[in-house]
Amino acid sequence: MSSRPTDILPGTLDLLVLTLLRRRPMHGWGLVEALLAESGGVFRTNQGSVYPALQRLTRRGLVRAKWQTSEHNRRARYYALTAKGERALGQEERSWAAASGAINRILALGSGGTGAEAPA
Repeated sequence: MSSRPTDILPGTLDLLVLTLLRRRPMHGWGLVEALLAESGGVFRTNQGSVYPALQRLTRRGLVRAKWQTSEHNRRARYYALTAKGERALGQEERSWAAASGAINRILALGSGGTGAEAPA
């Protein structure tokens, strides 16, 4: 993948947020920073995308929010994965693995990978 920052693929932000929250509770800005850092600088997003995702995940019961003091001694809303969120994340990971495997198989066709030849 390119080393330049890029937007996160549509439909994957929730999966990435849940995955990061599996490690530890985080506030919104921390999630923005973690997405950039953990992707090696490839994925960039902003609070305008992350906060609606957090609200959506909270409404679905996949994360819970709690006010705490941040590392900079400010009040911040921290989000944590719920048990329901852990189960949903497992399902999303399996779906992602199946979809990305299928995409990789198709991409391999274009680079001389295995597969049926296209009719002439």
